[in-house]
Amino acid sequence: MHVPEAGSIARRIPLIWRAAAAALVLCGAIGMLVESRARILRSGSEVRLRTAPVDPRDLFRGDYVILSYDISTLDLNGLQGDREFSRGEQVQVQLAPDPEGFARPVGIYRTRPTGSGDVFIDGRIISTGACPRAEDGRIDCSRDRNGVRIAYGLESYFVPQGSGLAIERTERKRIEVVAAVAPSGQPAIKRLLIDGKLVHAEPPY
Repeated sequence: MHVPEAGSIARRIPLIWRAAAAALVLCGAIGMLVESRARILRSGSEVRLRTAPVDPRDLFRGDYVILSYDISTLDLNGLQGDREFSRGEQVQVQLAPDPEGFARPVGIYRTRPTGSGDVFIDGRIISTGACPRAEDGRIDCSRDRNGVRIAYGLESYFVPQGSGLAIERTERKRIEVVAAVAPSGQPAIKRLLIDGKLVHAEPPY
């Protein structure tokens, strides 16, 4: 008994039906990504993040803002968890609110510990041996270089076309980001504020 090859069967299907099937698969994949992000925004734990200075050449590119955070550079001294990390390694950063309600790091782990009620946010090590931040948020290389730089996927924020000039000219210490963090640790930017006033809010869809 001769069994037709898959390629032979596919060639017998009219092109329009093959194109329609491919479009449905693509739309389904996009829909899943959109719904995944919407679920984070709807039900994720909210954390307030202080922004930190970045290279002025990178403040604004087209219609998205480049952001850095106090939690982008961590001093491993005084944090709970693991100590040795490699570039590109995935980590979970444990966050707790400071007296003003902003998120501060209290631990960094390769694997999330059980039994903690704090928020854990997914991150990726982008460099080791970094200079830690001082209390004013600026990089301080006068101390031991026991810091790591981490990317959380929150470093680029798209804004409506032509509306980024005010953000571009604003001191980063005046900007606050409210992020939603899913139980899995995946984050998404929910709101951007300047001097406590709402500038942009991310729609759920």
